[in-house]
Amino acid sequence: MKLLAVDTATEACSAALFLDGEVIESFKLAPKEHAQLILPMIDALMAEAGLKPMDLDGLAFGRGPGSFTGVRIATGVIQGIALGLDIPVVPVSTLAAIAQDFFDIEDKFQGGFLSTNVAFTAMDARMGEIFWGVYQRDQQGFAELLGKEAVTPAENVEFPERTGVGVGSGWGVYQSVLMNRLTGWVNRCEADLLPRAGVIARLGAYGFDQGKAVAVEQAMPVYLRDKVAKKESER
Repeated sequence: MKLLAVDTATEACSAALFLDGEVIESFKLAPKEHAQLILPMIDALMAEAGLKPMDLDGLAFGRGPGSFTGVRIATGVIQGIALGLDIPVVPVSTLAAIAQDFFDIEDKFQGGFLSTNVAFTAMDARMGEIFWGVYQRDQQGFAELLGKEAVTPAENVEFPERTGVGVGSGWGVYQSVLMNRLTGWVNRCEADLLPRAGVIARLGAYGFDQGKAVAVEQAMPVYLRDKVAKKESER
């Protein structure tokens, strides 16, 4: 399978290709430059792989949560490509991508033996809140959501009583609050992980195998916060 993936939901901008199991990725920390960078990134990756657009079997993108503008950029790019090529899309949670990246890194670091199968994933959502989701690694090695994703104050997070590791930028901002809330369940945190297109490409390919691909009109962003588009006085 040949699949293109993009993510622009945070300060990171990335694109990746999944080529029959192999992943190549372009990744850059570039706040506010996503709109200028993402299409050249895609073109460069396609040229590196020797692919033409019609060679692609499918697409995947970081559907959020994340920056409102960033999520819209990724959604718009993928919708445009999908419409032009008439190929299906797998929307991938950015929280799931962070959890998956953690699982993959742990797997390599531990030599195939995971120290934990649960990731308490948090992204800084500004306005005193975090985007929150708890993921476990399934039998195939992929991040599986436990419960629901939410936007919430850190002190109000809901979670299953499972031992795991805190991952994502929310742990950098609200570490003491989250550690207090999850006392006894979290033994450490990794706050530097951001969603990456390479991980989204792998999750997207897995999603295709699981029948989660959708037509372009169903490839929609997920913001979680329902007031992102309202004026400050309306919040």
